[in-house]
Amino acid sequence: MKAEILTIGDEVMRGEIVDSNKSFLADRLLTLDVETRFHASVRDEPDDMRDAFRRAAERSDVVLVSGGLGPTRDDLTTEILAASFGRKLSLHEPSREALVRFYEAVGREMPPNNVKQAYFPEGAEVLPNPVGTAPGFALEAGRAVFYVLPGVPRELVKMMDEQVLPRIAARRGAGEVVRARLLRTFGTGESALDDALQDIARGGYAAGPSDVILGFRTAFPDNYLRPLARGASAAEADAKLDRVCAAIRERLGAVVYGEGDDTLEVVVGRLLRERGKTLAAAESCTGGLVAQKITAVAGASDYFLGGVVAYANAAKESLLGVPRELLAEHGAVSEPVARAMAEGARARFRADLALATTGISGLVFVAFAEAGRTHVDRFVFPLDRERHRMLTAQVALDWVRRALLGEPLVAPQLMRRKA
Repeated sequence: MKAEILTIGDEVMRGEIVDSNKSFLADRLLTLDVETRFHASVRDEPDDMRDAFRRAAERSDVVLVSGGLGPTRDDLTTEILAASFGRKLSLHEPSREALVRFYEAVGREMPPNNVKQAYFPEGAEVLPNPVGTAPGFALEAGRAVFYVLPGVPRELVKMMDEQVLPRIAARRGAGEVVRARLLRTFGTGESALDDALQDIARGGYAAGPSDVILGFRTAFPDNYLRPLARGASAAEADAKLDRVCAAIRERLGAVVYGEGDDTLEVVVGRLLRERGKTLAAAESCTGGLVAQKITAVAGASDYFLGGVVAYANAAKESLLGVPRELLAEHGAVSEPVARAMAEGARARFRADLALATTGISGLVFVAFAEAGRTHVDRFVFPLDRERHRMLTAQVALDWVRRALLGEPLVAPQLMRRKA
């Protein structure tokens, strides 16, 4: 089964929005062992849309289309798709009534142009939209089945999971099974990972199969590994992936921090909860980003006691107990001050563990404090301000993970460092 993903919209082509729909849809298709063979994006321009629809109908079995289902004059997907295959549009009364009820529920009268969202090509199967005004639809044309969805991500996600995936699963016949996983790494660059995993990427190692593909992707400040395996059955493909992932973890060690949707803050939170440890943070250059990442995880109150954003020297002194003499002698961006900040946060919050960040113009000190030791290191990150903050926060969280696993608090190899 060949799949194609087509996103429509001038805003996508102009780069005004990030086209996250493609990656989401491709990932969801892979859960059904369906590989995406083609990705395409087109403007809200009838000739371009018509060409894309007809090309997709000739070469793909499943085509997922997102965008262009709104009520405005530049929302042309339904109209152009119908015309591309000689289908007339007809009013779907249940969809029109649902639109009216939607507006009544919010105390508004439906604008006349919204009724266009209740028109569909002849022969289409309407797909209800439970969280928006634009229904989707399925339409067979050429060798393909088109599944047309809104471009709004929260609407697309729900409809893909509830409406589209079950239909594709029902249509999919027996055949080769494809399985994939996502391994998250931090601290090593993409080229270094590729070099370290050369034999695994080519399938030429004793523990694994030759029909496994290993992909690499950077999502700053992390790097992702995407092993993909094929087999005659799901069990065979999963077994190949098990061997490949085990070999990768053995080769890379603590550089691999998570799998699937597990971000570093999720992994750190899980470890803190399992170990029964608490954490506090003292931040200067990261401006609360460490605390923000930690508290983005549900249930963080089980292990995160609090944080202090001590940007000014006076705040470092009054809130964290950093001695005035230390600040005067060494400056706010220094090893002694980072150490005092971490130890001050740990004492103030009575936490088992504490982090501290302080930096300026690329230079940063990160500190980690626990009972019996405080570890501090100095880095130079040749990055813009925002990425400097992101990388510093990730280093700090990675140190918590490593400490809880009994691993050394090493310096990441993905940027230059000064001793």
